[in-house]
Amino acid sequence: MNLRRRIRDSLVARYGLAVGLTVLAVLLRFGLNAVFPPGFPYVTFFPAIVVAVYLGGLGPGVLCATLSGVCAWYFFIPPAFGFSFDLSVLVALAFYAFVVAVDIFFIDGMRKALDQLEGERERYRELADSRDLLYRELHHRVSNNLQVAGALLRLQGQGVTDADARHALEQAGERIEIIARIQRELHNRMGEPVPFRDFAEALLASAAAAAGARVRLTLEGGEQPLHPDQATPVTLVMLESFNNALEHGFGEAGTDGEGGGEVRVVLDQTGLTHLLTVSNDGAGPPPGFDPARSKSLGLRIVRAMAQQLGGKFEMAREDGWTVCRLSYAPKRD
Repeated sequence: MNLRRRIRDSLVARYGLAVGLTVLAVLLRFGLNAVFPPGFPYVTFFPAIVVAVYLGGLGPGVLCATLSGVCAWYFFIPPAFGFSFDLSVLVALAFYAFVVAVDIFFIDGMRKALDQLEGERERYRELADSRDLLYRELHHRVSNNLQVAGALLRLQGQGVTDADARHALEQAGERIEIIARIQRELHNRMGEPVPFRDFAEALLASAAAAAGARVRLTLEGGEQPLHPDQATPVTLVMLESFNNALEHGFGEAGTDGEGGGEVRVVLDQTGLTHLLTVSNDGAGPPPGFDPARSKSLGLRIVRAMAQQLGGKFEMAREDGWTVCRLSYAPKRD
């Protein structure tokens, strides 16, 4: 396709190709003259005409057909090396003209169809590139705007005298900034989706550092990217479960110099239902604790995100570990 485009873009190359193919067909016909029985004057010229039309277009194809017809008439239609003219020659030339016209008509039509298809593919490729650019720009702008909104909320909270209101504003600002970061981390610099594991580890390490916690973090699974519509709720559930472990599972023990325990984060994406599990070996919830009825802001957010995903969130104590488990059906593009 690239060779045809280069030839098509040069007038000299197109018509030079027609002449060259005619010369090549004549030489080949002379070389095979001893092999062919009488009555095959055009056999090497038809392929040359087809190639000339396909690569050069209608004009070069007609030129190649005309030159080929003249050469075949002069060199290979008896008597050779002369332009004899009788009924048999007229029939042979008419047959040649008919076959060549049909070849040129169909090959040129196919060539135009290929050119049109190539043009459509190029337009679709440009549209796809433009769409991806706009999509990345949209994500970038949304992320920046969310970050600004979160910073404004936190700044507003500093001027509020009521402790509960100030804490609520600070928490809201922090979570909005987390959402902004998730938006930034979903794609790499080339605009390609990033596997969940690649940005989840950085987010968890950042959350632990912000809380001053020294826990051992194990991250498994998540080799595939999350669907854009599900990335934010899934990541928020992970972070809220992780922060809950730091705050309630380890408490002050998580901030000492020796380490406060272990947190395991696993995202299993192998089945029809994806499963996110955040486990910690810290202190468990109090007896009779029901996460579905808890008024904790973090757990209310988790329940809302699970509902948005159409999934299910559970918290249980299993073999000395507090396990937060989110199951949901993945979206497919």
